Amino acid sequence: MAGNAWFELLDGDGATMGSYFVNEVTVIDVKPSASGAGLVDLTVTLWCENALPGAERPWELVRTGRLNHTGMWYELAPGDRHAWLSVALWSREYQRQGKPDAPAGQVFTLDGRHVVDRDTFYCAIGEAINGPGGYFGWNLDALDDCLRGGWGATTPFTLHWDFSAEARTRLAERVPVGDRELVLFDLLLEIFEERGVSVILR
Repeated sequence: MAGNAWFELLDGDGATMGSYFVNEVTVIDVKPSASGAGLVDLTVTLWCENALPGAERPWELVRTGRLNHTGMWYELAPGDRHAWLSVALWSREYQRQGKPDAPAGQVFTLDGRHVVDRDTFYCAIGEAINGPGGYFGWNLDALDDCLRGGWGATTPFTLHWDFSAEARTRLAERVPVGDRELVLFDLLLEIFEERGVSVILR
């Protein structure tokens, strides 16, 4: 019984791409490793809240440098899109490689054609701000945190939301906000406005 641990994901050069905190790590098999003298390969069972089913493919794209163009999440199933966002979050520092936030006053373009629900919105805004596989929140609180700085963009900035009419019809779920209820699309616009983002609907 190894207990709790950090599980690190490494690229081909051995650099850490991201890590998960894991619980209840139990070793069930040990054998000498082909990776080098004095090393062993462990087979373990563990519990991890943040390692989601479907994350293997995006992690492999990050590891091999093939997460290199936008829209790679378009065809994913809903559960896999959520896993995509988790990899975007946990690999954020590795993918940005110390790159500073874009300065205030920048203009970003969000492609709304594939925004059909919450997760696709977060995939699209992540790419708009930080490029392929980029992260800029994966729930409303996280989006608000990202708009405070340190996640790729500095407010105030301008967001051109292309194909926004289509996105508006799809982001129609009603969300309770305090003592009122807002359509998700309108709530997103309100959050942007409160944080100094000028949204141009196109």
